[in-house]
Amino acid sequence: MGDLQSLRFFISGLDQRSLPRILQICSGVYFQGSVYELSGSEVCLSTGDFVKIIGLELLSVSCEEIDTGTSFELPTGYTGHFSLIAEDLPYNTIEEIVGLCPVGVDACGSFTFICQTELTIDNFTLSAGKQLTLLSVEEARNGERLARCQVFGQNMASAEILLPLDLRGEFYECQSDRGYSLQEIMSSSRLSCRHFRSKAEKNSGSTLIFSPVYEISAIMHMRKNVVKFPSSLEVDVEDVTEQFPDLVFITPLSMTEVASQPAQSFPTMAEILDAPEGNQFFNCSWFHELQSGRQLVLHACSTTTMILASTPKGRKGKQYFVISKSYNGRMRRRAREFESVYELYLASSQTPGLKVSVTRHCEAVEEEGIPALSVGEQLEVLGKAPMDGAAQKAECLICKRTTEVDEDEDEEDEDDSEEISLPLFMAGHFVEKLSDNKKYKLTELISSTLPLDVKVVTRDKELEKDPLMGLPALQLEETFTETIVLTSLPNQPDRCFELPVRWIQMSLCFTSDHLPWSTSPERHVETVTEVTEKFYYEYHKLVSKIEEPPPRPPKRKPSTAEVPKKSKSKPKSSKLRSAVTKQLDNLSLGEKKEKRAPAPPLPEDTLELPPPLLPRKASSAAHSVTVHNTYVKSPTTAYKSAQGLSDADLDSEHDYESIEDSFKNPHESLFY
Repeated sequence: MGDLQSLRFFISGLDQRSLPRILQICSGVYFQGSVYELSGSEVCLSTGDFVKIIGLELLSVSCEEIDTGTSFELPTGYTGHFSLIAEDLPYNTIEEIVGLCPVGVDACGSFTFICQTELTIDNFTLSAGKQLTLLSVEEARNGERLARCQVFGQNMASAEILLPLDLRGEFYECQSDRGYSLQEIMSSSRLSCRHFRSKAEKNSGSTLIFSPVYEISAIMHMRKNVVKFPSSLEVDVEDVTEQFPDLVFITPLSMTEVASQPAQSFPTMAEILDAPEGNQFFNCSWFHELQSGRQLVLHACSTTTMILASTPKGRKGKQYFVISKSYNGRMRRRAREFESVYELYLASSQTPGLKVSVTRHCEAVEEEGIPALSVGEQLEVLGKAPMDGAAQKAECLICKRTTEVDEDEDEEDEDDSEEISLPLFMAGHFVEKLSDNKKYKLTELISSTLPLDVKVVTRDKELEKDPLMGLPALQLEETFTETIVLTSLPNQPDRCFELPVRWIQMSLCFTSDHLPWSTSPERHVETVTEVTEKFYYEYHKLVSKIEEPPPRPPKRKPSTAEVPKKSKSKPKSSKLRSAVTKQLDNLSLGEKKEKRAPAPPLPEDTLELPPPLLPRKASSAAHSVTVHNTYVKSPTTAYKSAQGLSDADLDSEHDYESIEDSFKNPHESLFY
């Protein structure tokens, strides 16, 4: 395990040829899950986290003044130059120089030194103070290692000599007048660790040391993309590459990224990291198995053709299905129903020679050009044409009408047919006339023009339960292509279902777990998926088909008898206003202005006669269920109680006349 050191120091001395390196975060400012953000890239560094460094890119150069301790950053494109400060420490042997300094002449110069004492090599004597430039290290035949150096003599003459590495002396580095750019310093491992002085300040400038600030490209656990952060973060790290050479970093993948993996990646095991939130699109059993932490078997990814289907609205409401092209059930075509001539026109444009039967009577409207239709008449659609004599731009459907006749009628009447024009805005009720009773495969039906109404008559034997079997009707609306991931559960690896990539939002990761079989099993794919109404409408939003609305019926022109005559003197609105005003003037909340006329007097010969009595209806006691009103007295009883008379006293004619007089005066009522 490596030594604990700061991230800045570790990256400064890192040889990029040794990448990748695995580091463990130990301590520092960001040691407790702190979040660091740089240019929108968010990084969370916690104690114990592993980081795999895969690349470095120079961002800037940190420049520190040794005398004052202040630091500042310089951009990589800085144009100033710096002079190298020769070190005062002596080297005792040539081997020490070779071990501490890079050998060779590069674009940034070479190492030049002098010897304070005279050197004697074999028969050659090198005087003190001569400058030597280290060129290379060679090995002699006897195995002795020698340093090839260049020495300059008089008149700038140069020669090369070989110095043994064990040659002892007092060697010092020479001060050079050459200026180095910031880019040259950072690109040389020999110069990047040396001290410099600004060339503009000459000998009076402060001693500077440069350290690069890199942008680190790394891989972290649970991060989908490569993480980038600067090397200037104040954290302590430890190099654990040798201890964990096979450490696997979990990379979350979306469904789209899973589908983009090469075919060699499948089949494989995967684990769900983030399950889909809520179930808005699917009414199927496998969707509830998509939970966080659940293992899945991913068999393959492909693009397949699917069919969007729906049922008529019934007791359970309207149902929607997505059917795979590989569905093996058998279907019979079902007659389509149309509720307008415009629907008939749309169907005929996809199915030439469409034949229908009229299922409801329709009365003729001559003003709009609507002919009369009777139940049972057969119509064969011929084409579309403009309406004859139509003032507005209206179109009609030309149909060949044939009336069903009995077998007893003449053959001449059986061939009787005529062409009629049906306006596109006309409402009607028609049913398609089919002549075949064949059982079709799904692939045969979708090769023709959709939509089609069908009924499943033979179930798909590959399915444990076919949800389409038993439905009264099914409309195949349209086909579409979908990228799917063929998936199964580990406990049932042969029962597969198709995950549509576009409609499932979840993340998962590939694992190194073994597949749950020794030999690949035969797969049974669930080819029918029930979807929700929201899926149905969201799909149409994505497709965004723009359909033209049906034509409007023409405005009816009023007849001449209904047209009111215009008056030049007063407009119609003023006449109506005056009539309403007169009616309001006749209304009053107080006494009436005019009293009602009195009733005409009765004839003189009828004044003494009682009012005529209507004969009573014959009724038996058995049929009478009326209860007598005990709160109202009869006239005779009321009179007896008022006069104090008995029934015998009323036998005289005088008493009956008194009773009759009481009836004549309505104000003296005997009722209470």
